[in-house]
Amino acid sequence: MKAADLLEEMPYLNPYKQYGKVTRVVGLTIESKGPRTSVGELCYIYPQEKSNPVLAEVVGFKDKFVQLMPLKQTIEISPGSLVEATKKPLQIKAGNNIIGKVIDGTGQPLDGSKLPDGLTPVPTEAEPPNPLLRPRIKEPLALGIKAIDGLLTVGKGQRIGIFAGSGVGKSTILSMLTRHSEADVNVIALIGERGREVKDFIERDLGEEGMKKSVVVVATSDQPALMRIKGAMTATAVAEYFRDQGKQVNLMMDSVTRFAMAQREIGLAVGEPPTTKGYTPSVFAMLPRLLERSGTSQKGSITAFYTVLVDGDDLNEPIADAVRGILDGHFVLDRKLADKGHYPAINVLQSISRVMEDLVDDHHHYAAESLRHYLSTYTESEDLINIGAYKKGSSKEVDKAIKMHPIINKFLQQDTNAEYSFEKIRQALIEQFGKGE
Repeated sequence: MKAADLLEEMPYLNPYKQYGKVTRVVGLTIESKGPRTSVGELCYIYPQEKSNPVLAEVVGFKDKFVQLMPLKQTIEISPGSLVEATKKPLQIKAGNNIIGKVIDGTGQPLDGSKLPDGLTPVPTEAEPPNPLLRPRIKEPLALGIKAIDGLLTVGKGQRIGIFAGSGVGKSTILSMLTRHSEADVNVIALIGERGREVKDFIERDLGEEGMKKSVVVVATSDQPALMRIKGAMTATAVAEYFRDQGKQVNLMMDSVTRFAMAQREIGLAVGEPPTTKGYTPSVFAMLPRLLERSGTSQKGSITAFYTVLVDGDDLNEPIADAVRGILDGHFVLDRKLADKGHYPAINVLQSISRVMEDLVDDHHHYAAESLRHYLSTYTESEDLINIGAYKKGSSKEVDKAIKMHPIINKFLQQDTNAEYSFEKIRQALIEQFGKGE
């Protein structure tokens, strides 16, 4: 900073630091008397023992006390510990040099190394793009997965939910999207996942090639709720940075449900009333704030994939229902298909891409609708067919659906390492299910 700039800033500089003292710790929250601060600002809490300060965020106020939530464990904090106000919210650093890195919810390398030079400070909280300034989604994004490119075509800047119970293949889908997609940069957020799964995902699912154009943000389930929230916000902020550079970005978050659970923990800790299934009102306010930040802008686009863990495969549970209403489409992974060895286990009849009609030509659209019609007809009569109660010739449509069913299954199934171009998928779909069939 130049001398002239320093002189200009001098009248606004505060020579004093603001401090408070911890009065009590209740569950997840730390209460302190002072300092003067506001919601969302960071504070340092200094344990009385000689150890590193604990970073915490102001999450609310109760009477004259400040309520803080730590980003790390609170084992060493005791009554009387000093609380220092920083007067600023959490910022991370982003840039091309973090591609290939694994970082935590505060933007620091997870392996304990130092951040590279030449990075730009970026706030983790940001406003979504102005709705009137968002370009429409008009260009398809090739993902290399037949069931998606053919029947659920995704556009650049679209936001998609991947809905599934546990163990049905969400991580496998994400790894396929990462390896096969034509995006410039992948930003992958592992929120509330098991610690064991992090290295598995990086080495097995992502691989060396996938990592070369990816940034992985990790906040595991053992970390405080606020760290899991910050993990999701940090990943979105990194994706926004690359979007502002004019890049085509893929943002993949696993999972939004664990983000919502973390916000529920925080809400209940600060005294919010529980509503549906114990989720607090702030959860349903936070979801659109997070999800609307992705998508198109005047500079670039973020195509986002958010996994949603549905309890007991119930697609109408509160978080799944709320997310489905915000996003531009959803893929439903079906446990029955997975049990049959049908991968990827996408139930195309329950899935939808809300912008597909704007992205594909009439021949592609007709062929996709024909496949859906055959599959729907077969599904309606499947029980009768399986027990031998259906007699051939009873219905021309059912006869046709039975004939087409093996062809449909062959088209929808795909090995995780197999990759197909968008044009090849389109041609195969039209040849097998188009007007000439």
